[in-house]
Amino acid sequence: MKYKVHWLIDGLVEIEANDLDSAEDEIKNKIESFIKINSNFFEDVGAKAVQGQAYLPGSDEKK
Repeated sequence: MKYKVHWLIDGLVEIEANDLDSAEDEIKNKIESFIKINSNFFEDVGAKAVQGQAYLPGSDEKK
């Protein structure tokens, strides 16, 4: 019998950057590099999207 499994990966990191866009870009580049190196794994588990958004620590307000 086949089953569908829906999974999510959630993470949070504090990073030094000049602005929100730079912070997002630095983490995005690291994740995209990791995905490229491990593309077979991500295809095997059906990964479709990675997304993130930078904000100032202690602030609930997103850009």
